[in-house]
Amino acid sequence: MANNKNITDPALLRRQYRELLLDRFVSFWFSHGIDWEHGGILSCLHEDGTRASDDKFTWSQARSVWTFSALYNRIERSPEFLRAAENSVRFLLAHGRDPQGRWVYRMDRKGAVIEGPTSIYADCFVVYGFSEYYRATGDEHALAVALETFERVRHRIEEPDFHETAPYPLPDGQRNHGVPMILTEVTNELAQTTANSCLEALADEYAGRVMRHFLRPERKVVLEFLSRNYKELPPPAGTFVMPGHAIESMWFVMHLARRRGDMPTIRLATEVMRWHLERGWDQEFGGIFLALDIEGHEPYLPHSEKKVWWPHTEALYGTLLAHELTAEPWGLAWYEKVANWAWTHFPAPTTGEWRQRLTREGTPTDEIVALPVKDPFHLPRAAILILQLLERKQAYESANSHGQQSTVRTSSA
Repeated sequence: MANNKNITDPALLRRQYRELLLDRFVSFWFSHGIDWEHGGILSCLHEDGTRASDDKFTWSQARSVWTFSALYNRIERSPEFLRAAENSVRFLLAHGRDPQGRWVYRMDRKGAVIEGPTSIYADCFVVYGFSEYYRATGDEHALAVALETFERVRHRIEEPDFHETAPYPLPDGQRNHGVPMILTEVTNELAQTTANSCLEALADEYAGRVMRHFLRPERKVVLEFLSRNYKELPPPAGTFVMPGHAIESMWFVMHLARRRGDMPTIRLATEVMRWHLERGWDQEFGGIFLALDIEGHEPYLPHSEKKVWWPHTEALYGTLLAHELTAEPWGLAWYEKVANWAWTHFPAPTTGEWRQRLTREGTPTDEIVALPVKDPFHLPRAAILILQLLERKQAYESANSHGQQSTVRTSSA
Protein backbone atom coordinates (compact mmCIF):
# COMPACT_ATOMS: atom_id res chain seq x y z
CA MET A 1 0.00 0.00 0.00
CA ALA A 2 2.78 2.45 0.90
CA ASN A 3 3.97 4.82 -1.83
CA ASN A 4 1.38 3.59 -4.32
CA LYS A 5 1.10 6.31 -6.96
CA ASN A 6 -2.59 5.50 -7.48
CA ILE A 7 -3.46 5.42 -3.79
CA THR A 8 -6.61 7.53 -4.30
CA ASP A 9 -7.81 5.79 -7.46
CA PRO A 10 -11.49 5.01 -6.78
CA ALA A 11 -11.33 1.49 -8.20
CA LEU A 12 -8.30 0.68 -6.03
CA LEU A 13 -9.93 2.16 -2.95
CA ARG A 14 -13.13 0.22 -3.56
CA ARG A 15 -11.26 -3.08 -3.83
CA GLN A 16 -9.05 -2.26 -0.86
CA TYR A 17 -11.83 -1.37 1.57
CA ARG A 18 -14.20 -4.12 0.46
CA GLU A 19 -11.43 -6.65 1.01
CA LEU A 20 -10.64 -5.11 4.39
CA LEU A 21 -14.29 -5.33 5.43
CA LEU A 22 -15.53 -8.56 3.93
CA ASP A 23 -12.37 -10.66 4.01
CA ARG A 24 -10.27 -9.44 6.90
CA PHE A 25 -12.61 -7.78 9.38
CA VAL A 26 -15.55 -10.16 8.99
CA SER A 27 -13.27 -13.20 9.03
CA PHE A 28 -11.55 -12.09 12.24
CA TRP A 29 -14.71 -11.25 14.17
CA PHE A 30 -16.75 -14.24 13.05
CA SER A 31 -13.81 -16.48 13.96
CA HIS A 32 -12.86 -14.93 17.30
CA GLY A 33 -15.28 -12.28 18.52
CA ILE A 34 -18.91 -13.33 18.29
CA ASP A 35 -20.16 -15.18 21.35
CA TRP A 36 -22.88 -17.41 19.94
CA GLU A 37 -23.09 -19.30 23.23
CA HIS A 38 -23.94 -16.48 25.62
CA GLY A 39 -24.70 -13.61 23.24
CA GLY A 40 -22.93 -10.44 22.28
CA ILE A 41 -19.27 -10.25 21.41
CA LEU A 42 -16.00 -11.00 23.15
CA SER A 43 -13.91 -7.90 22.57
CA CYS A 44 -11.21 -8.22 25.24
CA LEU A 45 -8.97 -9.84 22.65
CA HIS A 46 -5.30 -9.94 21.83
CA GLU A 47 -4.39 -8.99 18.29
CA ASP A 48 -4.22 -12.66 17.26
CA GLY A 49 -7.79 -13.25 18.42
CA THR A 50 -7.02 -15.04 21.68
CA ARG A 51 -9.02 -13.84 24.69
CA ALA A 52 -7.48 -11.60 27.30
CA SER A 53 -10.68 -11.57 29.37
CA ASP A 54 -14.33 -12.63 29.16
CA ASP A 55 -15.54 -9.22 30.34
CA LYS A 56 -18.07 -7.52 28.09
CA PHE A 57 -18.15 -3.74 27.91
CA THR A 58 -21.55 -2.39 26.91
CA TRP A 59 -19.74 0.21 24.82
CA SER A 60 -18.31 -2.56 22.61
CA GLN A 61 -21.53 -4.60 22.50
CA ALA A 62 -23.53 -1.62 21.24
CA ARG A 63 -20.87 -0.67 18.73
CA SER A 64 -21.03 -4.19 17.32
CA VAL A 65 -24.77 -3.72 16.77
CA TRP A 66 -24.05 -0.64 14.68
CA THR A 67 -21.26 -2.30 12.71
CA PHE A 68 -23.05 -5.50 11.77
CA SER A 69 -26.31 -3.64 11.06
CA ALA A 70 -24.48 -1.12 8.88
CA LEU A 71 -22.70 -3.90 7.00
CA TYR A 72 -26.15 -5.31 6.23
CA ASN A 73 -27.79 -1.96 5.44
CA ARG A 74 -24.99 -0.29 3.52
CA ILE A 75 -22.64 -2.90 2.05
CA GLU A 76 -24.11 -6.38 1.57
CA ARG A 77 -27.45 -7.79 2.70
CA SER A 78 -26.00 -10.95 4.16
CA PRO A 79 -28.24 -12.72 6.71
CA GLU A 80 -25.11 -13.48 8.72
CA PHE A 81 -24.53 -9.79 9.39
CA LEU A 82 -28.08 -9.38 10.63
CA ARG A 83 -27.76 -12.51 12.75
CA ALA A 84 -24.61 -11.11 14.38
CA ALA A 85 -26.31 -7.78 15.09
CA GLU A 86 -29.34 -9.53 16.58
CA ASN A 87 -27.04 -11.63 18.77
CA SER A 88 -25.69 -8.47 20.38
CA VAL A 89 -29.11 -6.81 20.61
CA ARG A 90 -30.54 -9.80 22.49
CA PHE A 91 -27.61 -9.82 24.92
CA LEU A 92 -27.92 -6.11 25.61
CA LEU A 93 -31.68 -6.22 26.15
CA ALA A 94 -31.36 -9.20 28.47
CA HIS A 95 -28.49 -7.94 30.62
CA GLY A 96 -27.36 -4.40 29.82
CA ARG A 97 -29.61 -2.17 31.96
CA ASP A 98 -29.85 -1.54 35.66
CA PRO A 99 -33.27 -1.38 37.44
CA GLN A 100 -33.57 2.34 36.55
CA GLY A 101 -33.07 1.58 32.86
CA ARG A 102 -29.54 2.99 32.68
CA TRP A 103 -26.99 1.09 30.62
CA VAL A 104 -24.23 -0.49 32.66
CA TYR A 105 -20.57 -0.20 31.81
CA ARG A 106 -19.26 -3.76 32.10
CA MET A 107 -20.60 -7.32 32.46
CA ASP A 108 -19.13 -10.78 32.65
CA ARG A 109 -19.50 -13.23 29.78
CA LYS A 110 -22.97 -14.38 30.88
CA GLY A 111 -24.22 -10.84 31.53
CA ALA A 112 -23.80 -10.40 35.29
CA VAL A 113 -23.02 -6.76 36.02
CA ILE A 114 -19.45 -5.99 37.07
CA GLU A 115 -19.65 -2.20 36.85
CA GLY A 116 -22.82 -0.14 36.71
CA PRO A 117 -23.84 2.95 34.71
CA THR A 118 -20.58 4.91 34.83
CA SER A 119 -20.42 5.96 31.16
CA ILE A 120 -23.00 7.91 29.20
CA TYR A 121 -21.13 6.79 26.09
CA ALA A 122 -22.47 3.27 26.59
CA ASP A 123 -25.99 4.71 26.39
CA CYS A 124 -25.10 6.78 23.32
CA PHE A 125 -23.72 3.78 21.48
CA VAL A 126 -26.87 1.82 22.29
CA VAL A 127 -28.90 4.59 20.63
CA TYR A 128 -26.53 4.62 17.65
CA GLY A 129 -26.55 0.85 17.26
CA PHE A 130 -30.25 0.29 17.82
CA SER A 131 -31.13 3.06 15.37
CA GLU A 132 -29.11 1.34 12.65
CA TYR A 133 -30.55 -2.04 13.65
CA TYR A 134 -34.08 -0.67 13.30
CA ARG A 135 -33.27 0.43 9.75
CA ALA A 136 -32.30 -3.16 8.97
CA THR A 137 -35.16 -4.95 10.71
CA GLY A 138 -38.02 -2.57 11.44
CA ASP A 139 -37.86 -3.81 15.04
CA GLU A 140 -40.12 -1.31 16.83
CA HIS A 141 -38.98 -2.41 20.27
CA ALA A 142 -35.36 -1.66 19.40
CA LEU A 143 -36.35 1.80 18.19
CA ALA A 144 -38.42 2.43 21.32
CA VAL A 145 -35.41 1.50 23.48
CA ALA A 146 -33.21 3.83 21.45
CA LEU A 147 -35.62 6.74 21.89
CA GLU A 148 -36.13 6.08 25.59
CA THR A 149 -32.39 5.88 26.12
CA PHE A 150 -31.83 9.08 24.17
CA GLU A 151 -34.34 10.96 26.31
CA ARG A 152 -32.58 9.83 29.45
CA VAL A 153 -29.18 10.84 28.06
CA ARG A 154 -30.20 14.32 26.97
CA HIS A 155 -31.65 15.13 30.38
CA ARG A 156 -28.83 13.53 32.40
CA ILE A 157 -26.02 15.46 30.71
CA GLU A 158 -27.62 18.77 31.76
CA GLU A 159 -27.69 17.93 35.47
CA PRO A 160 -25.06 19.73 37.59
CA ASP A 161 -23.66 16.53 39.09
CA PHE A 162 -23.20 14.76 35.75
CA HIS A 163 -19.85 12.97 35.60
CA GLU A 164 -20.52 9.55 34.01
CA THR A 165 -17.97 9.66 31.19
CA ALA A 166 -15.89 6.53 31.91
CA PRO A 167 -13.22 5.52 31.14
CA TYR A 168 -12.34 9.08 32.20
CA PRO A 169 -14.94 10.43 34.68
CA LEU A 170 -15.75 14.10 34.24
CA PRO A 171 -14.42 16.24 37.12
CA ASP A 172 -16.79 18.52 39.00
CA GLY A 173 -17.40 21.87 37.33
CA GLN A 174 -16.34 20.77 33.86
CA ARG A 175 -17.85 19.93 30.49
CA ASN A 176 -16.15 17.81 27.86
CA HIS A 177 -16.14 17.93 24.09
CA GLY A 178 -16.88 14.19 23.88
CA VAL A 179 -20.53 14.48 24.95
CA PRO A 180 -21.83 17.06 22.42
CA MET A 181 -19.51 15.50 19.86
CA ILE A 182 -21.02 12.02 20.04
CA LEU A 183 -24.53 13.43 20.40
CA THR A 184 -24.09 15.38 17.15
CA GLU A 185 -23.70 12.13 15.22
CA VAL A 186 -26.07 10.00 17.31
CA THR A 187 -28.87 12.58 17.15
CA ASN A 188 -28.31 13.24 13.45
CA GLU A 189 -28.61 9.52 12.71
CA LEU A 190 -31.63 9.04 14.98
CA ALA A 191 -33.33 12.04 13.38
CA GLN A 192 -32.93 10.44 9.95
CA THR A 193 -34.23 7.11 11.25
CA THR A 194 -37.35 8.68 12.74
CA ALA A 195 -37.92 11.84 10.63
CA ASN A 196 -38.49 13.63 13.96
CA SER A 197 -38.25 17.44 13.79
CA CYS A 198 -37.43 17.74 17.51
CA LEU A 199 -34.44 15.46 17.01
CA GLU A 200 -33.38 17.55 14.01
CA ALA A 201 -33.32 20.62 16.24
CA LEU A 202 -31.34 18.81 18.93
CA ALA A 203 -28.77 17.65 16.37
CA ASP A 204 -28.25 21.31 15.45
CA GLU A 205 -27.96 22.20 19.13
CA TYR A 206 -25.24 19.65 19.89
CA ALA A 207 -23.27 20.55 16.77
CA GLY A 208 -23.61 24.18 17.80
CA ARG A 209 -22.14 23.47 21.21
CA VAL A 210 -19.09 21.97 19.56
CA MET A 211 -18.65 24.80 17.06
CA ARG A 212 -19.60 27.71 19.35
CA HIS A 213 -17.77 26.63 22.48
CA PHE A 214 -15.20 23.86 22.21
CA LEU A 215 -13.90 25.17 18.90
CA ARG A 216 -11.53 28.07 19.59
CA PRO A 217 -10.82 29.56 16.14
CA GLU A 218 -8.34 32.13 17.45
CA ARG A 219 -6.20 29.25 18.74
CA LYS A 220 -6.99 26.93 15.82
CA VAL A 221 -8.01 24.13 18.16
CA VAL A 222 -10.91 22.13 19.56
CA LEU A 223 -10.43 21.92 23.32
CA GLU A 224 -11.47 18.76 25.14
CA PHE A 225 -12.47 20.40 28.44
CA LEU A 226 -14.20 23.65 29.44
CA SER A 227 -15.90 24.86 32.61
CA ARG A 228 -19.62 24.30 33.13
CA ASN A 229 -20.25 27.79 31.73
CA TYR A 230 -18.00 27.08 28.72
CA LYS A 231 -15.01 29.11 29.90
CA GLU A 232 -11.46 27.98 29.28
CA LEU A 233 -9.69 26.12 32.07
CA PRO A 234 -6.06 26.32 33.23
CA PRO A 235 -3.59 23.59 32.24
CA PRO A 236 -3.46 20.67 32.02
CA ALA A 237 -7.20 20.04 31.42
CA GLY A 238 -7.67 23.38 29.69
CA THR A 239 -4.87 22.89 27.17
CA PHE A 240 -5.54 19.23 26.37
CA VAL A 241 -6.33 18.30 22.77
CA MET A 242 -7.07 14.98 21.05
CA PRO A 243 -6.46 15.42 17.31
CA GLY A 244 -8.41 12.27 16.42
CA HIS A 245 -11.42 13.45 18.44
CA ALA A 246 -11.39 16.78 16.63
CA ILE A 247 -11.12 15.09 13.23
CA GLU A 248 -13.97 12.71 14.04
CA SER A 249 -16.07 15.53 15.49
CA MET A 250 -15.65 17.60 12.35
CA TRP A 251 -16.91 14.89 10.03
CA PHE A 252 -19.89 14.50 12.36
CA VAL A 253 -20.56 18.20 11.86
CA MET A 254 -19.99 17.85 8.11
CA HIS A 255 -22.58 15.05 7.91
CA LEU A 256 -25.18 17.29 9.52
CA ALA A 257 -24.19 20.39 7.55
CA ARG A 258 -24.34 18.41 4.30
CA ARG A 259 -27.96 17.53 5.02
CA ARG A 260 -28.67 21.20 5.70
CA GLY A 261 -26.89 22.39 2.55
CA ASP A 262 -24.77 24.54 4.86
CA MET A 263 -21.54 25.15 2.92
CA PRO A 264 -20.08 27.76 5.33
CA THR A 265 -20.19 25.22 8.17
CA ILE A 266 -18.78 22.51 5.91
CA ARG A 267 -15.87 24.75 4.94
CA LEU A 268 -15.19 25.70 8.55
CA ALA A 269 -15.33 22.07 9.69
CA THR A 270 -12.93 20.96 6.96
CA GLU A 271 -10.52 23.71 7.91
CA VAL A 272 -10.68 22.70 11.57
CA MET A 273 -9.99 19.11 10.52
CA ARG A 274 -6.93 20.30 8.64
CA TRP A 275 -5.65 22.22 11.68
CA HIS A 276 -5.72 19.03 13.74
CA LEU A 277 -4.05 16.92 11.09
CA GLU A 278 -1.24 19.44 10.99
CA ARG A 279 -1.08 19.81 14.76
CA GLY A 280 -1.36 16.09 15.51
CA TRP A 281 1.08 14.68 12.95
CA ASP A 282 4.33 13.33 14.39
CA GLN A 283 7.02 14.98 12.30
CA GLU A 284 9.70 12.60 13.55
CA PHE A 285 8.11 9.16 13.31
CA GLY A 286 4.92 9.80 11.36
CA GLY A 287 1.38 8.99 12.39
CA ILE A 288 -1.12 10.93 14.49
CA PHE A 289 -0.50 11.42 18.20
CA LEU A 290 -3.31 10.25 20.48
CA ALA A 291 -3.23 13.53 22.40
CA LEU A 292 -1.12 16.59 23.10
CA ASP A 293 -0.97 19.80 25.09
CA ILE A 294 -1.21 22.97 23.03
CA GLU A 295 1.12 24.86 25.37
CA GLY A 296 3.73 22.13 25.60
CA HIS A 297 2.84 20.89 29.08
CA GLU A 298 2.73 17.22 29.98
CA PRO A 299 -0.57 16.00 28.44
CA TYR A 300 -3.56 15.57 30.72
CA LEU A 301 -3.98 11.84 30.07
CA PRO A 302 -1.41 9.04 29.79
CA HIS A 303 -0.30 7.39 26.54
CA SER A 304 -0.63 10.62 24.59
CA GLU A 305 2.42 9.79 22.50
CA LYS A 306 0.96 6.47 21.37
CA LYS A 307 -0.27 5.82 17.85
CA VAL A 308 -3.62 4.08 18.15
CA TRP A 309 -5.81 2.94 15.30
CA TRP A 310 -8.89 5.06 15.68
CA PRO A 311 -7.53 8.60 14.97
CA HIS A 312 -6.04 7.22 11.76
CA THR A 313 -9.27 5.55 10.64
CA GLU A 314 -11.21 8.75 11.37
CA ALA A 315 -8.68 10.70 9.31
CA LEU A 316 -8.90 8.27 6.39
CA TYR A 317 -12.63 8.86 6.05
CA GLY A 318 -12.58 12.50 7.15
CA THR A 319 -10.03 13.61 4.57
CA LEU A 320 -11.87 11.88 1.71
CA LEU A 321 -15.14 13.45 2.89
CA ALA A 322 -13.51 16.88 3.06
CA HIS A 323 -12.35 16.49 -0.52
CA GLU A 324 -15.74 15.22 -1.67
CA LEU A 325 -17.57 18.19 -0.17
CA THR A 326 -15.11 20.99 -1.01
CA ALA A 327 -12.88 19.63 -3.83
CA GLU A 328 -9.90 21.14 -2.02
CA PRO A 329 -6.72 19.22 -2.92
CA TRP A 330 -5.37 19.08 0.62
CA GLY A 331 -7.98 16.44 1.46
CA LEU A 332 -6.47 13.94 -0.97
CA ALA A 333 -2.92 14.94 -0.02
CA TRP A 334 -3.61 14.28 3.66
CA TYR A 335 -5.45 11.07 2.85
CA GLU A 336 -2.33 9.81 1.06
CA LYS A 337 -0.09 10.82 3.97
CA VAL A 338 -2.25 9.13 6.61
CA ALA A 339 -2.99 6.07 4.45
CA ASN A 340 0.66 5.42 3.62
CA TRP A 341 1.56 5.43 7.32
CA ALA A 342 -1.51 3.60 8.61
CA TRP A 343 -1.56 0.83 6.00
CA THR A 344 2.15 0.26 6.59
CA HIS A 345 1.95 0.03 10.39
CA PHE A 346 -1.50 -1.16 11.54
CA PRO A 347 -2.43 -4.32 9.58
CA ALA A 348 -1.56 -7.46 11.55
CA PRO A 349 0.28 -9.89 9.23
CA THR A 350 -1.36 -13.03 10.64
CA THR A 351 -5.00 -11.89 10.54
CA GLY A 352 -5.23 -8.88 8.22
CA GLU A 353 -7.27 -7.06 10.90
CA TRP A 354 -5.65 -3.92 12.25
CA ARG A 355 -3.65 -3.68 15.42
CA GLN A 356 -5.13 -1.15 17.81
CA ARG A 357 -2.10 0.16 19.69
CA LEU A 358 1.42 1.12 18.61
CA THR A 359 4.27 2.93 20.30
CA ARG A 360 5.21 6.38 19.11
CA GLU A 361 7.78 4.78 16.83
CA GLY A 362 5.11 2.55 15.27
CA THR A 363 5.93 -0.81 16.85
CA PRO A 364 3.20 -3.04 18.37
CA THR A 365 2.51 -2.72 22.09
CA ASP A 366 0.25 -4.58 24.52
CA GLU A 367 -0.12 -1.60 26.88
CA ILE A 368 -3.76 -0.83 27.59
CA VAL A 369 -4.95 2.56 26.34
CA ALA A 370 -8.30 3.60 27.88
CA LEU A 371 -10.04 0.20 27.62
CA PRO A 372 -8.67 -3.36 27.38
CA VAL A 373 -10.70 -4.06 24.27
CA LYS A 374 -10.30 -4.66 20.57
CA ASP A 375 -13.38 -2.91 19.28
CA PRO A 376 -15.20 -3.89 16.08
CA PHE A 377 -16.05 -0.30 15.27
CA HIS A 378 -13.76 2.53 14.13
CA LEU A 379 -12.04 0.58 11.37
CA PRO A 380 -15.16 -1.02 9.84
CA ARG A 381 -17.16 2.20 10.21
CA ALA A 382 -14.49 4.12 8.29
CA ALA A 383 -14.40 1.44 5.60
CA ILE A 384 -18.20 1.39 5.30
CA LEU A 385 -18.38 5.17 5.00
CA ILE A 386 -15.52 5.29 2.48
CA LEU A 387 -17.29 2.72 0.32
CA GLN A 388 -20.50 4.76 0.48
CA LEU A 389 -18.55 7.87 -0.50
CA LEU A 390 -17.06 6.04 -3.49
CA GLU A 391 -20.54 4.85 -4.47
CA ARG A 392 -21.77 8.47 -4.47
CA LYS A 393 -18.77 9.53 -6.52
CA GLN A 394 -19.37 6.80 -9.08
CA ALA A 395 -23.08 7.66 -9.33
CA TYR A 396 -22.29 11.36 -9.77
CA GLU A 397 -19.69 10.73 -12.47
CA SER A 398 -21.93 8.26 -14.26
CA ALA A 399 -24.83 10.70 -14.31
CA ASN A 400 -22.61 13.52 -15.57
CA SER A 401 -21.10 11.32 -18.27
CA HIS A 402 -24.60 10.82 -19.66
CA GLY A 403 -25.35 14.53 -19.55
CA GLN A 404 -27.85 14.18 -16.73
CA GLN A 405 -28.35 16.62 -13.92
CA SER A 406 -27.15 15.01 -10.68
CA THR A 407 -26.88 15.86 -7.05
CA VAL A 408 -24.67 14.19 -4.49
CA ARG A 409 -26.74 12.21 -2.00
CA THR A 410 -26.89 14.17 1.22
CA SER A 411 -27.90 11.45 3.66
CA SER A 412 -25.15 10.02 5.87
CA ALA A 413 -26.89 6.64 5.78
